[in-house]
Amino acid sequence: MFDIRKEMTVLSRHAGEWVGIYTVVDLEAKVLSTRQSHISCLFPENESYHYYQINRYSWDDGKKDEYHCPGTYQEDKKLWMESDRFQGQVWEVDNNTIIMKFSYKNIPDVYLYEMIQISPCNNYRSRTAHWFKNNQIYQRTLIQEERFK
Repeated sequence: MFDIRKEMTVLSRHAGEWVGIYTVVDLEAKVLSTRQSHISCLFPENESYHYYQINRYSWDDGKKDEYHCPGTYQEDKKLWMESDRFQGQVWEVDNNTIIMKFSYKNIPDVYLYEMIQISPCNNYRSRTAHWFKNNQIYQRTLIQEERFK
């Protein structure tokens, strides 16, 4: 039996609630969209998942979305995540960095690489997602977050 919090110590520092802003830009850094975020990073005990993330988004026009992202820690020292919308994997690079690669099931030939940096005090995160279609980058998402709880 794996203890994901001991196996993925950087990921375990992300436990809790995060709020921030997502900014999507094109290749010329023109802002395509922005949204507010509230992300819950959970390590449920006695559940079928080792990790569970809830992503909540809101836009200035009143639109809201919520997505649930379960994950299972595997022997390859990666967290494998899958939902009805996406599938991907997460691994640690160093003491402050996580990389996530995922793809959306309903968007063929598109995948993302996201780098997540957590501050040494564990209260701030910055994330950068690079979006690829047919292996060519076409946009980026810039995310700045701080711990809410």
